[in-house]
Amino acid sequence: MSTASIVFALLFYAATILLVAGLAARIVDYARTPAPLKIPTTPAPVTRGGVALRMAREVVLFESLFKGSVWTWIFGWLFHVSLALVLARHLRYFTEPVWFWVALVQPLGILAAFGMAAGLAGLLARRIAVERIRYISVPSDYLMLVLLLAIAASGLAMKYVFRTDVVAVKAFFLGLMRFDWQPLPADPALYVHLLLVVALMAVFPFSKLLHAPGVFFSPSRNQTDDPREARHLAPWAATLERR
Repeated sequence: MSTASIVFALLFYAATILLVAGLAARIVDYARTPAPLKIPTTPAPVTRGGVALRMAREVVLFESLFKGSVWTWIFGWLFHVSLALVLARHLRYFTEPVWFWVALVQPLGILAAFGMAAGLAGLLARRIAVERIRYISVPSDYLMLVLLLAIAASGLAMKYVFRTDVVAVKAFFLGLMRFDWQPLPADPALYVHLLLVVALMAVFPFSKLLHAPGVFFSPSRNQTDDPREARHLAPWAATLERR
């Protein structure tokens, strides 16, 4: 087995551990952080069922983003939906036999790669061109967009320019999952793509990309609008009150 195969195997093991452990730690931290105030963004639902429906619209349709900026919503929604399809398409490298719905989504996954790149390009252009967005942007905001765009571009390059042995790539990742390492094709374009993916996995738990799980813990979204019906008391405040 080549040195590159061993290095990438170790990198993916380390990045996976970092991603899972870091993400779990942040989610636990979010769950333990008290919400001392009743601050749902109104108009807000008054029942938990209504909150669940509102959260579903937020996650699937990006409802608040649509109300704030249609152009941002177009690029953001296009990117996220395309990313979901691309990830679903890539499940073929981790399943044997390939699940039937993963096989069905393959053509859509190829088109979604272009949608992902277009959405990211639009979001990057917005951050550069819109003065008020540029003013509040920090280097990491650009870095995340460039990293994701590079992943999309390198993936498309492997599909249409630098052909790689996808059968060997699948054997490599199945081998990692089964702790039966297999050689990785000696393909520079593949190496670049995988290094970018490893970098994304490593920085994800420490970046603003954590809005993915964080939206579920946002008190402006997950609270009912019932301050007159029920007193909101954070656990730590209840402890102080009992004293």
